[in-house]
Amino acid sequence: MELFGEPVALSTAILLLMALVFALGFEVVNGFHDTANAVATVIYTNSLKPTVAVVWSGLWNFLGVLFSSGAVAFGVVSLLPVELVLNVGSAAGMAMVFALLVSAILWNVGTWYLGLPASSSHTLIGSILGVGLAHSLMNSEVYGQGVNWAKAQEVFASLMVSPLIGFGCAALLLLLAKAVIRNPELYAAPEKDQPPPPWVRAILIFTCTGVSFAHGSNDGQKGMGLMMLILIGILPASFALNEGATPADLNSLLHHSSELTAYLEQRYDRNGMSVRDASVELSNYLKPNVSPTRQTGTAVLVLNRDVAGRLGNLKRLSEVPRAERPRLRSDLYLLDESLGKLAKQGRIPDADAREALRIYRKELDDNTRFIPFWVKVAVALALGIGTTIGWKRIVVTVGEKIGKDHLTYAQGASAELVAMCTIFAADKLGLPVSTTHVLTSGVAGTMAANRSGVQVATVRSMLLAWVLTLPVTVFLGAALFSAGLYAISMLSR
Repeated sequence: MELFGEPVALSTAILLLMALVFALGFEVVNGFHDTANAVATVIYTNSLKPTVAVVWSGLWNFLGVLFSSGAVAFGVVSLLPVELVLNVGSAAGMAMVFALLVSAILWNVGTWYLGLPASSSHTLIGSILGVGLAHSLMNSEVYGQGVNWAKAQEVFASLMVSPLIGFGCAALLLLLAKAVIRNPELYAAPEKDQPPPPWVRAILIFTCTGVSFAHGSNDGQKGMGLMMLILIGILPASFALNEGATPADLNSLLHHSSELTAYLEQRYDRNGMSVRDASVELSNYLKPNVSPTRQTGTAVLVLNRDVAGRLGNLKRLSEVPRAERPRLRSDLYLLDESLGKLAKQGRIPDADAREALRIYRKELDDNTRFIPFWVKVAVALALGIGTTIGWKRIVVTVGEKIGKDHLTYAQGASAELVAMCTIFAADKLGLPVSTTHVLTSGVAGTMAANRSGVQVATVRSMLLAWVLTLPVTVFLGAALFSAGLYAISMLSR
């Protein structure tokens, strides 16, 4: 049978379908687990009826996914071991995909059932780290070498700092509002079944809309990244390269490639290195905690020349023979990641060269890190559908169980406004943040600033879930990856 013009066996088609269903299932769970935070304030301030609120939020999550940049999608994927990213279609690659998706879904559903607002971002990243650790152990590498610790540190920083930002900024915003806006209606607890004044209601609906859109634009990208990982692994001829690139795009890429070649030729020579040796050198260099050698620079030069030679006579990437596309994408990926690592390690001292390198890397990304519109629509629908079901458990926790007093209009608006701005900022930087952590921390911050007090038992349970998320999902990811590889090896005997 054929899929996207590519012949595949029935078993491969079934595997692809299962993997895509799990990826979309993760987004459905993400929808009713995380997006519930966005509607808690409008529901508990009587600004919108629950049904209207979740449908409205689902719509804006849908739009957030459609208009997202895609930077977060591939930021999460870059945490995975480079060997598995380059060989997703292998047995180990598919075991990786199913392990991280199943472990993330299990933990998310478990914490949702208990009504605990845990982070889907932490959950997925913990699963990825578990796969990386198991992969390094099973391949007799230095333990932990399969994990991109530099990228993990960057992601951890965003996930750890964002709740502090949520708590502190929401508290300050509430205090500032009290000092500037002296309308007692804004700081009163909602009357039973009575909507707030129109202007207050407009603010709360606006902040709910903003958080929903921001959540879709950030969290939805994780599902897109996973779907592209699956599609590239199983159908590389169809999804390895961006066939939408124009001749002008390709000419610009080749121009900046020649600039890079000229710069590297001043510092390195080919030294008899073959293209195959260059690929092996850069694959080893991209392992975490590996420093560059002179051979690394030579490998970049050799591979860059080879890629330019293969693209030089083409007008569009669609002209690349389908059989050659997987290898070309791997080489482009190796070049992109190696150049980024060299720049971060300060190995490109010339300012003009660094700027040319930045432009060249963006063009490499445009040709390999693309997301088809139908993938965005599928993820957007999954996230939107998830938002409209199963939301009540988390909403009750956020609305009733964090503070000792009922959530006021000003508290809800302050927490959501800070969450919206924080997520948008992270989206621009290509960093995954937790909507759950930012918004629930914001609610707690407003309770503290209002001297309302917090319910210690709830906060303790939430903190425990936050602390346990990473170690539990690391264990689940590692265990499921190992079990998957064992099952595959038994079936292949």
